[in-house]
Amino acid sequence: MRVCGFSSLVVLVALTFGTSSQAQQAPAASAGSRTEVYHVHFTKAVPGQADALGKSLMTPDPSSPMPGHAIVLRHQEGDSWDYAVVEHLGPKATVDASAPAPSAAVRDLRAWHNDTFVAGPSWAEFSREMGLGGSSAAAGMVYIVGVQRAVPGHRDQLEKLLMQVPATKNKVQQGNVLLQHLEGADWNYLTITRYNSWQDLATERAEAAANPAAAGGWSDVRQHSDFHRDTLADRIFPAK
Repeated sequence: MRVCGFSSLVVLVALTFGTSSQAQQAPAASAGSRTEVYHVHFTKAVPGQADALGKSLMTPDPSSPMPGHAIVLRHQEGDSWDYAVVEHLGPKATVDASAPAPSAAVRDLRAWHNDTFVAGPSWAEFSREMGLGGSSAAAGMVYIVGVQRAVPGHRDQLEKLLMQVPATKNKVQQGNVLLQHLEGADWNYLTITRYNSWQDLATERAEAAANPAAAGGWSDVRQHSDFHRDTLADRIFPAK
C-alpha cells in the first residue's frame, strides 16, 4: 500500500520473540508465535480530501515486499484518525533512506500521520481473523481498533487480558488480532476485533457494559492499562 516514508534513518527490524503468555479463556487475539512484522499507519486527511486519501491508500505499492497483504480501515466513531492501514512486511523489515518520497499530490492529502512497526501472527492467521477470505458477511463487518499502553511493570498482565474473551452469555462470532509494538508510537499493543455486523457488536458490547467486573472485562483491563484509545471502523480494502 502507498502510505509514506518511514524515516531518514536505515532501520532493521528483526523479530526474534514469541508470545509470552496464553489466556486461560478462549483467545481474543492471536495466541500463536508473533513471527511477522507489520507496519501500522494512522493518518488524517486535510479537510475535503478524505475520499481522495482513502483512494490513494488503496493503491497497490509495487515495491511492497508482500503485495496486497494489507487492510485499510476507515474511521466511524472514536479517535481522530481517518484511516488505519496495517501492512504485512514479512519476518523482517528495512527502512531505506534512499527510497523515493511520496509524491506531493499524495503528501498534500494528509493533515498528519504516524507509523509503528509491530509484531504479529502469520498473514494467513491475520487474514482469517480479519475476515479477508471473501465471506458473505463481509459487507456488514465492523471493527474495533484499540491501542493500549500498560501501567509500568504490568505489561504481561495486560497482554494476558487482551488475549482473552470476557465471559458473556450470548456469544457472537468475531475475529481478533493482537499486535505488539516494536518501534514507533507510544503504545504497547494494538488490538483489532472484527464483528460480522453492527448487531453482533451491539449484543457483545451490551453484555460487556452490563458486567464490567466480569473476568477479562473493563475493570480487569483498567487495572493494568495506563492509556488506551478505541475506534469503530469499517473496511475499504480489501474490497468487500
